[in-house]
Amino acid sequence: MPDGVGGLTRQRVFELGKTPPEIRAGFADWIRDEGITVIDEHRVDAVERHDGRISRVRFGYAPPDRWGVPSPAVLDGRWEEVTARVFVDASYEGDLMAASGASYRTGRESVREYNEEPAGVREPTNWTPIDPYIEPGRPESGLLPMIDADHGKSIGAADDYTQAYNFRFYVTTDPQRAVPFTPPADYRAEQYELVGRFVEYILGSSSDDDAAMERLSGIFPGWVNDVEYNYQRDSLMTIAPLGESRFYQDAGWDKRSAIWRTHIDYLRGLHHFLCTDPRVPLGFRERTAELGLDRTMHQDTDGWPNQLYVRVARRLAGRYTLTHKDVLNQVAVEDGVGLALYGVDTYPARRYACTVPGAPGIGVATEGNMFIGGPMGTGQAFEVPYRAITPQQHECRNLLVPVSLSATHIAYAATRMEPVFSVLGESAGVAAALAAKQSSSVQDLNLEALRSRLKERGQILESP
Repeated sequence: MPDGVGGLTRQRVFELGKTPPEIRAGFADWIRDEGITVIDEHRVDAVERHDGRISRVRFGYAPPDRWGVPSPAVLDGRWEEVTARVFVDASYEGDLMAASGASYRTGRESVREYNEEPAGVREPTNWTPIDPYIEPGRPESGLLPMIDADHGKSIGAADDYTQAYNFRFYVTTDPQRAVPFTPPADYRAEQYELVGRFVEYILGSSSDDDAAMERLSGIFPGWVNDVEYNYQRDSLMTIAPLGESRFYQDAGWDKRSAIWRTHIDYLRGLHHFLCTDPRVPLGFRERTAELGLDRTMHQDTDGWPNQLYVRVARRLAGRYTLTHKDVLNQVAVEDGVGLALYGVDTYPARRYACTVPGAPGIGVATEGNMFIGGPMGTGQAFEVPYRAITPQQHECRNLLVPVSLSATHIAYAATRMEPVFSVLGESAGVAAALAAKQSSSVQDLNLEALRSRLKERGQILESP
């Protein structure tokens, strides 16, 4: 990676419009102008290590399908091998990190592990008095699809769940741009029975028709986040199949590919159910049926976003672990390489059957949903230390991890923003260049020299 990025070119990228085609074109121009070689449609297949260092990485050819779903396996006969003095894993999944021998964590820590008050299992949210059983009133009939049995862990306990993934997508009613949401081949209406019961609850508890329509829109297409649609966190049912993310975090690509497909098929089936089930008001059915994916936003994947929103997967267990105290600016660090500013933003991790105090009988709730501090968090940026993007020295000496960085589930939820990843990615690139030039391990890099170089390049390292 070159230790020099064209400031004007970079500025042009971030001043472009907000549509995916413009952003992709801007990044393509930036990469071309910097003379960076990009190997598309390959992923980590094998890693060679020698004396605590990565010596060679083999990348296998694994092109996605027409909807952007990753290939479940590397295709035979096409590999690219890369040797380097220093490597940077800037992926959501942290595959190079995991293969390097670096320790990592997944899931949710307990309150006690790092003394974080909001950590671990949380109180139920969006509790709704819906019978969760296949045959109402008969627990022996089993839970409806899309509902987990309560694992029974106490508030604050650790578990293997993590916050939901989903697609952030664009829809249109323009027939020249719309790609229909066709139902999956194995669609069965009974798989969405919980949605039907939730629709009945909404219609029976809303103050008027407009309020009901607004709540139904929270199921699909969700919450309009600027101009694209995102998960409606205040709804029991919405555009994500809750619970699937826990299986994605540390899985191979065969499992990840299937989970990615599950997210697509869930959304297709949800759309079809809301267009056809007689419990849904006719006007909403007709309006929903008019919506299709906007092909102009993601032309190469029939309107499906190129990336599943992997909010968090593996997290490095590095030389420093960011915790809620860092987010609250209760910790001073001397090796900061970038700033972060956001609230603790976690989407629900699971949907389960439970009771709540003061309510008769059992119902269905989500759990894990919180947004502490809102978009501005504490109002003061916190520093991300260099140690949080570097592995333990005895595990790997030439790897930097600016995205799947070392943080608890809670702290990562306030750090996992693309501007922060961009900042830390640039700092990792500078650190890699310095380490390569000095023939140094990333852990032994001269921090004063690194921070000085970052400041020369315009990086802001302390909160005003």
